[in-house]
Amino acid sequence: MASTETTDPTAKDPVRDSGIAGVEAGLDALETTATAGTSFRQTFVNKILPPIVAIAVVLVVWQALITFKIVDDPAKLPSPSDVGNEFKDAWLEGKLLEYIWTSVSRGLLGFLLALAIGTPLGLLVARVKFVRAAIGPILSGLQSLPSVAWVPPAVIWLGLNNSMMYAVILLGAVPSIANGLVSGIDQVPPLFLRAGRTMGATGLKGAWHIVLPASLPGYLGGLKQGWAFSWRSLMAAEIIASSPDLGVGLGALLENGRNASSMAMVFEAIVLILFVGIAIDLLIFSPLERRVLRGRGLLVKG
Repeated sequence: MASTETTDPTAKDPVRDSGIAGVEAGLDALETTATAGTSFRQTFVNKILPPIVAIAVVLVVWQALITFKIVDDPAKLPSPSDVGNEFKDAWLEGKLLEYIWTSVSRGLLGFLLALAIGTPLGLLVARVKFVRAAIGPILSGLQSLPSVAWVPPAVIWLGLNNSMMYAVILLGAVPSIANGLVSGIDQVPPLFLRAGRTMGATGLKGAWHIVLPASLPGYLGGLKQGWAFSWRSLMAAEIIASSPDLGVGLGALLENGRNASSMAMVFEAIVLILFVGIAIDLLIFSPLERRVLRGRGLLVKG
């Protein structure tokens, strides 16, 4: 006779309950890890202290070279105090922030222009096969071309003015931004594109809602590289094409130090150029990168 026993769905199953509890505990642990805040002590030890130690080591080694007369020619290597005095004098004269702002304002505006041009260009190259075949190799070649090569023709075409500066920045940054977006789009899973088309996201709507969000990691890498090219292009233009009408930016400050045979001024300019590059990365690109990676579950802490 067939069994007439039935299973009570409300009855407790130790094996099933333990499995569910384990899964819930794992999910809770993931959520706790992802949302738990980082203490100031951890932030200080992991992120703030290492660069401070590195800077201190560089200063100690630098001063040791002077103290022990390993390099005893101030014309070749000034002491940290000499460079510090250059910073002090520039600050007291009200010129320090002017040097920084002259270059940073040009660099950021040029980068925004490059962003406005490079983004649609990258979309076009990535989505249209004929355009990719036609200008894709050219973009790659332009990306490898040193930015300083554009300064002489830009001066001849546009003269010694800010337009020349922005032209050099665009020629240096646009290929990097476009290629970064192309690389990001190439890594978008085809399933995303098919799902978008199924829901009616085609054309510009599909590019805005599907393609660009899915390609953000690669696109962000292109933006970081584009900013690096923008900054280097601007420094090259300011060094080569210096003029009183253009003001004194960080590149011009570096060239002025060379002309005056003042290594302290040269080091001042180098430190400021390095400081701006690090500051832009820490204040803009690193937080944006963490946000993008965290939104995709690729970054748990930080």
